[in-house]
Amino acid sequence: MTNDSDSMNDQAENTPLRIPRHLAIIMDGNGRWAKARGLPRLAGHRAGTENLRRIIRACREFGIPVLTIYAFSTENWHRPQAEVRGLLNILEQVIDRELDDLNKHGVQLRHLGTLEGVEPRMQAKVLKAVEATRQNRDLILNIAFNYGGRDEILQAVRRVIRDGVPPEAITPELFSSYMYTAGLPDPDLVVRTSGELRTSNFLVWQSYYAEWYFTPTYWPDFDKEELRKALEFYSGRERRYGLLAEQVAEQGKPEERGEAG
Repeated sequence: MTNDSDSMNDQAENTPLRIPRHLAIIMDGNGRWAKARGLPRLAGHRAGTENLRRIIRACREFGIPVLTIYAFSTENWHRPQAEVRGLLNILEQVIDRELDDLNKHGVQLRHLGTLEGVEPRMQAKVLKAVEATRQNRDLILNIAFNYGGRDEILQAVRRVIRDGVPPEAITPELFSSYMYTAGLPDPDLVVRTSGELRTSNFLVWQSYYAEWYFTPTYWPDFDKEELRKALEFYSGRERRYGLLAEQVAEQGKPEERGEAG
């Protein structure tokens, strides 16, 4: 005999999932996770990087081909210097510690953002990690480091102008080719942990038709089951891209027709 909770869990396990081609995550709540445990903020950031290993593995198990994580924004430089130094040290240690394992499991690392203003040693490690995993195909992991969505658009505009592209030739498809995510599908699902309801300058151009999932769970506690809940939410959404439900039923979903970026 099973109780209602068991039945609900069984039902969740059997729910057919629609897997996004591109999942993006704002990994928020590390500091509050630490504060709730009487720990320093950097302890929360360390716990958050440990959790990333679990989520990468879960994405591979669910069959998600592209994952983008918001690791360090252009605005994060304005935090207290001690925290900024600590965050950068943690990121550097993660690259050193995880690179071989990521390579072994077929994870291709890509950097979204600029390395301008980043100290040379960190720049070298980022570039080395990207180059070392370039041929991997099991999962593309975009690390948004020193990244801002509005800045990405400005940089793209400057490159378009520098290339002398005539105004009438600029299309959404062409402009997308100037973004850091050129050649990748736009995110279908964006997850933000910790209960905040902001987009925080993340993938501003690319997430124009993404489904957004906000959860109160802090990032260090966001495990495979929490990810499953996000995927179940996504699976229940009807993605119309401006069409009527009747048009979607008749013509098929735009992503199925290859029209959704």
